[in-house]
Amino acid sequence: MTVIVFAYITCKNRPEAKKIGKILLQEKLAACVNILNHMHSMYWWKGKIEQANEAVLIAKTTKKLFPKLSKKTKAIHSYSVPCILQIPVSDGNKEYVKWLLENLK
Repeated sequence: MTVIVFAYITCKNRPEAKKIGKILLQEKLAACVNILNHMHSMYWWKGKIEQANEAVLIAKTTKKLFPKLSKKTKAIHSYSVPCILQIPVSDGNKEYVKWLLENLK
């Protein structure tokens, strides 16, 4: 059984998220991506709390393709330690899931 997952990826800005998203789509590692602008992040980095405005990229893919998606994202991402998280999807609209699977490798 094919397992659908979301890849949650934070990016330095919208242009970077669009660049990564387009590559993931072109390589059929994601069937659809969503970009959320104007996220304010606070996080630990090198021993202190940092803040940044970022964009969130959510890529819809499968558990099987996630390792390739993650590797590709790391290769083109500007961060030395990018946030790339796999979020499992437990259920969904059957027609949408069918469409999603038809648009992946």
